Amino acid sequence: MVTFSDVDAVSQDVVTPADIELLDLVQRQNFRYFWDAAHPVSGLALDRLGEPPQPTKDLVAVGGSGFGIMAIVVATERQWISRADAVERLRAMVDILDRAPCYHGVFPHFMDGRTGATIPFSRKDDGGDIVETSFLCAGLLCARQYFDGDTAAEIELRRRINVLWDGVEWNWHTRGGRNVLYWHWSPNNGWSLDHEIRGWNECLITYVLAASSRHHAIDPAVYHRGWAESRNFMNRRTYYGIELPLGVEYGGPLCFAHYSFLGLDPRGLRDRYADYWDQNVRHTLINREHCLRNPNKHKGYGPACWGLTVSDDPQGYLVHAPYSDRGVIAPTAALASLPYTPGFSVHALRHFFHDLGDRIWGDYGFTSAFSEGKNWYSRVYFALDQGPVIAMIENYRTGLLWRLFMSCPEVLEGLARLGFESPYLD
Repeated sequence: MVTFSDVDAVSQDVVTPADIELLDLVQRQNFRYFWDAAHPVSGLALDRLGEPPQPTKDLVAVGGSGFGIMAIVVATERQWISRADAVERLRAMVDILDRAPCYHGVFPHFMDGRTGATIPFSRKDDGGDIVETSFLCAGLLCARQYFDGDTAAEIELRRRINVLWDGVEWNWHTRGGRNVLYWHWSPNNGWSLDHEIRGWNECLITYVLAASSRHHAIDPAVYHRGWAESRNFMNRRTYYGIELPLGVEYGGPLCFAHYSFLGLDPRGLRDRYADYWDQNVRHTLINREHCLRNPNKHKGYGPACWGLTVSDDPQGYLVHAPYSDRGVIAPTAALASLPYTPGFSVHALRHFFHDLGDRIWGDYGFTSAFSEGKNWYSRVYFALDQGPVIAMIENYRTGLLWRLFMSCPEVLEGLARLGFESPYLD
């Protein structure tokens, strides 16, 4: 059994030059999803690509587009595209965001990439989605910090990003001053979905950005009395010999350790509740250990085949976690965990590519998921799968996106307001 005390010895397994070449290939292939396969008019990220087709070829994902912006930054830094081409693509993305309907500055979950019109996520979810907007803003802020040149194009790009960022009314989503953020608001349905955002899950970034706003910041009490006062926030129980500081039993899907941390650097990040590097490493180890122990006897699970998160499934797009283990492995889960468990993640990468590549590797990297027990291999790519892979591989290799996001003065002020400690605040 692998326990947390063993992590320094086993998860830092040697990453060879051949592994680095493979990581580079994965990043470049994933980037194609956000560049070659982006919406042809706006450049925003398609929610999904493959079979079955999405409801409309113009459906783009707001949060996935934020991940795509980070991918463009990585590609520019690695010189896969020119700086001028990157700025031009970002300008097109900002153009459609400027014109699109927003709801107190908050964007919807889905948009029409051609017109900017809101595409309802569900019958009553037809307005602002503050979580997807936070993923978008994290990407925009990374781009603002990266494209810091004195050309007219880069100066204008930064100005327009600031207009979008400053326009988000984060405090509107406290529903008149309550001590919690609400996920959705609609001009047609108001607050009828009544979805409070309480931890622990993928939404830490939402609270951090809400506290960082220059014009519409939330009070710190919203974080401490809303996010941190959920029955699923503190844990401190032990699973497979590994204590888990925060979250639901066994940690939940691994996207909780990814989505908020594409830009937010967990290294040395802590507050009164947890050390967030420690939290994410432990969560990843529990997820992997579950796959090694394989209590449900799913075919294919093992040291080189692990990773449960939100992904495609024979029954649709579903949550996969130790408590809801359907025998479906998502490559994004292990690969986006590379900073936390590099040796274990590279071990999985070798298996996914060399042993299963003929079934799950394609034009835009690895497809969403597979189940060897059901002889099922997804033919779908999702922006929310592809984005964390390229971003977290880059953070493992160079820390680029972490440095960019944490260089935002507003973010540092927001973290300090919420009582966080970080090396960037020293």
